[in-house]
Amino acid sequence: MRLVLLVGPTILLVFAASFVLAWTFDRRRRHLLVFGASCLLFCLGTLSQILQIPPGAGPNAVVSAFIYTASVLAFTEGLLARTGKRTSLAEKAAITLLIVGGIAYFYYVDRDLLVRIYILNFGYGLICLATAWRLRDMRKGRLTERVLFWTLLAFALHFFPRTILTVGVAAPDPAQFGLSPFWLALQFSLAVLGVALALALLAVTVGDVIDDLRRTGNLDPLTGILNRRGFEEGAAQRLADRHSHPLCLVIADIDRFKNINDTLGHPAGDEVLRTFAALVRRAMRRGDLGGRFGGEEFVLLLSGCDAEGAAAFAERLRASVSEARFGSLPDGWQVTASFGLAEARAGESLGQLVARADAALYAAKRAGRNRVRRHGAIPA
Repeated sequence: MRLVLLVGPTILLVFAASFVLAWTFDRRRRHLLVFGASCLLFCLGTLSQILQIPPGAGPNAVVSAFIYTASVLAFTEGLLARTGKRTSLAEKAAITLLIVGGIAYFYYVDRDLLVRIYILNFGYGLICLATAWRLRDMRKGRLTERVLFWTLLAFALHFFPRTILTVGVAAPDPAQFGLSPFWLALQFSLAVLGVALALALLAVTVGDVIDDLRRTGNLDPLTGILNRRGFEEGAAQRLADRHSHPLCLVIADIDRFKNINDTLGHPAGDEVLRTFAALVRRAMRRGDLGGRFGGEEFVLLLSGCDAEGAAAFAERLRASVSEARFGSLPDGWQVTASFGLAEARAGESLGQLVARADAALYAAKRAGRNRVRRHGAIPA
């Protein structure tokens, strides 16, 4: 029987090793180490109970409760950390004190095994439920995130009916605790739902890596903003999803950029591009899309902005460029840019919108550069 009970800890060790191995491939994902630590701690907690380490019912109950609590808190902290959220140290300390302190009290002061069972199971269920609530936005995420959310919710909820149905109001016989319906149901449910949860976590991790690779593939390596492919994918989606709110495309082209490269060299030109891209990022509002189309040409898709608003935006960006200090250039050199813009029409494709904004850009170039032109507007 003891060998059968060791199956759970063995599975936990395998998952702990899997999360640590996944972390070695991308060490920025520190939450994977936290998941690995959670699995290892839960394994140690189970072994503590099975092997009676430390000996004695009281010390064993307190120590195993502390290890289990640390495991659950590490698990939920890893989930939160993945999305940039966290639980404060004070909150974690308070939760640990309540659970472990409750276990110690109901052993050494008011010995009651039934209450100890409910403290542990309802406590862990509430911790997981609170975490699921904080991560409820995952319901709208990609498939693996939705699966993880609902698996987490099921895992959190199962603590309540399982405990009530297998324990009720009568505590198991301490001498036969390892063979009680409560303990066997606990091991079975944790094996099924715990494995499902760990697999869902690994699936989400794989999805995170794929998303990162996709984002990296859509970024311009020199400037760090979207490349042409990335911009076109995002812009086409926004054009397809828009309803009545306006969208405007702005194309910016650095004036006489070839002269910078030919006179000062490509490293100086690259620095100009990086600085220009930083100015573009700073000017963008939340919800705007910006990218580098290639060479010295940059594009922006302004959401909820009509042609008049886009012209004001482009004018502010034009002024900031002409006033900026480009550190790679000698004193006396000034960088300017020309801008062309067009407001999206109903049913218009991205290619058609780009062509109209490009025509406005060429009009700005012909008019003397360092200015903004709007497609269809009469030049002043």
